Amino acid sequence: MAQAKNNNSCTRKNIMASSQSNSSTNSTPPCAACKLLRRKCIPGCIFAPYFPPDDPQKFANVHKIFGASNITKLLNDLLPYQREDAVNSLAYEAEARMKDPVYGCVGAISVLQKQVQRLQNELDAANTNLLRYACNIVDIPSSMDRLPLMGSTSSTGLGEGSVGGGDLYHHHHASGLPIPYTQAWGNNNRSNYHPPGDMDEMDGGERSM
Repeated sequence: MAQAKNNNSCTRKNIMASSQSNSSTNSTPPCAACKLLRRKCIPGCIFAPYFPPDDPQKFANVHKIFGASNITKLLNDLLPYQREDAVNSLAYEAEARMKDPVYGCVGAISVLQKQVQRLQNELDAANTNLLRYACNIVDIPSSMDRLPLMGSTSSTGLGEGSVGGGDLYHHHHASGLPIPYTQAWGNNNRSNYHPPGDMDEMDGGERSM
């Protein structure tokens, strides 16, 4: 009787241990793909690393657009390090198709391309304005260098408004005006000029006087 009791206690312990081990193995929730497909998530499931149980909508969108069999075939054809990028791309395209059934991700790409073109036009306009501003800064010192040459008459000591012969040339040459022609004999000089014959007559008259 005592031996039978011992056997029964050992059997109960084994049953409890096996039930605890089964509960520990079943405590891991299945991935989102296996849960949606209602199948057992076995160790080494190809969906488990990319479709966690806490994000069921990700696989739901991908399954609705592409299908579970196509996703399985695609992942099996790829190398392990390429699968994560492929799943993320499929998830993005599926979500865009759910939001925009007509254009999908093409519509989002078109919007981004238009934004890039608009920003490029703004950048070109800013570079053009910057170049024009830089050219104006360069022209200002070159025009200032010509100012002392135009005002050189004031340093001759002839007074403001009076221009000598050399200064007159430089003044008109710097300003771009035609150089005026000045006669060597003015009206006052003509009145004081007498030919040699007239000088003799004047001398004779004075002598006769």
